[in-house]
Amino acid sequence: MKNKMQVAISIGIMCVLLTGAIVVQINTISKGAQIVGTSYAEQSLKDAVLKWKENYENMYNTLEKTKNDLEKVRQETTKENDSSNELEEKLANANKLLGLTELTGSGVIVTLADNDTIDVSIVGNANDYVVHDGDLMEIVNELKNAGAEAISINGQRITSITAISCQGTVITVNGEKINSPFVIKAIGNSESLSAISRPGGYLELLKNYVITNIEKSSNVTVEKYNGVISSKYMKNVQ
Repeated sequence: MKNKMQVAISIGIMCVLLTGAIVVQINTISKGAQIVGTSYAEQSLKDAVLKWKENYENMYNTLEKTKNDLEKVRQETTKENDSSNELEEKLANANKLLGLTELTGSGVIVTLADNDTIDVSIVGNANDYVVHDGDLMEIVNELKNAGAEAISINGQRITSITAISCQGTVITVNGEKINSPFVIKAIGNSESLSAISRPGGYLELLKNYVITNIEKSSNVTVEKYNGVISSKYMKNVQ
């Protein structure tokens, strides 16, 4: 009986020890699993962070390259715009000199008109008291010599190919018929241009025959040439 009791106690102690060992083992395994799980999660997070960092660096490099490319395009465009603006300015100046642009500025307005008040029976030759094409050419030349930058007669722009001629009793400018009064507008220094009315000048001489007037103005408008300027025989020197 005593031996049985000892055996039972021994078995009970062994069970307690075994149970304790099992509990300890289970706790150890759980802690290990937690450690393994935590390590795995941390590693996954690190991998994700590294991946995002790599993507960010790639995107940043792409952005920097794009910015550099855009700056190059901007610089090239600016150069092209400067060149284009320069060409446009040259073209505009050329059109001014050719007479293809309406212009405004300070200058003078000269008016010549046939003298209808004369008595033919007294003067004898009425032809002396009308404005002729030669009169217009003389005034235009004097205005040019005085520094006129643009001239028109009755709306017809005077250009390098303009012809002032007389067909019978009709004067033509640029092939267009014009009649008295003849309004000659010139842009330039108004003081210099008005000096064509000086004593002994051609305009002063005309006063003895036809009606003349000259006035200075700060706002003279000279019309553009409406014809076509072309060349058949001129060539650039090679």
